[in-house]
Amino acid sequence: MAYLPKDLSVLAYANGFTLWHYTTPDAATLVDNSGYFNGASDLLRSGDMILANTGTAGTPAAGVLVVAANAAGVVDVTNLSPFGASNTD
Repeated sequence: MAYLPKDLSVLAYANGFTLWHYTTPDAATLVDNSGYFNGASDLLRSGDMILANTGTAGTPAAGVLVVAANAAGVVDVTNLSPFGASNTD
């Protein structure tokens, strides 16, 4: 699939920093590719954080993506850093 603007929402904004939420059936390995968020290049700033729920239609993963760069309309985010520790029970 691809980035869908309706699935990106602001959770908080302060002092030039925005905390976002994004949900998608796309796998985390697709979402964290450079260019996935190009459709939001006018909104996202370097250093912004995106709380992400990925793989919602199959193998879900949740974590944080950080906007590493946004230049000339190309957005690059870090790999998904999962929340919490492994659940071994």
